[in-house]
Amino acid sequence: MGEVCLEHAVEAVLFVADGPVSIDALSGALQCEREQAEEAVKALVQSTAERGVRVVRSGDNVQMVTSPQVTEVIERFLGTDLSSKLSPAALETLAIIAYRQPVTRTDVEAVRGVNSSGVIRTLIAKELIEVQGRLEQVGRPEVLGTTFQFMQYFGISTLDELPDIEALSKPGTDIDSARLSDQA
Repeated sequence: MGEVCLEHAVEAVLFVADGPVSIDALSGALQCEREQAEEAVKALVQSTAERGVRVVRSGDNVQMVTSPQVTEVIERFLGTDLSSKLSPAALETLAIIAYRQPVTRTDVEAVRGVNSSGVIRTLIAKELIEVQGRLEQVGRPEVLGTTFQFMQYFGISTLDELPDIEALSKPGTDIDSARLSDQA
């Protein structure tokens, strides 16, 4: 690529992209091997971890997002309320999808015990979950998973940063203490 640092080129591509970019698309644009693009992304994720703008990765896709710590500043600047609260039903559904993904609506309803179609539509509209494909079975049900907006909303860079579900199930444990025990 000449004298341009590969990490800087990845950052520039992500800056102008209007959404997530696959590793393959990055390596194609940068005219480099996939492994080189992977290494540049890994370095960029690490170097932006504590900045106002971060690079996050979900599976094979990478995106530049704002840090959750600057949400209030962004909202004031844009004159919007980006942090609308989710209902308990939406949070419950979102947790099921986040921890069990990829998952179908039927799987979510089996755990919740109630129809979840409306909540799932709301979460899709808020871009916290998305249809990631369809199963090859009768009815071809949609398979759901979380999005980059989900990670941004909850201030995480990867799904590995979700609190340990087993720690949360202990009596008297909340999410903040579960996160603290994971980090200790």
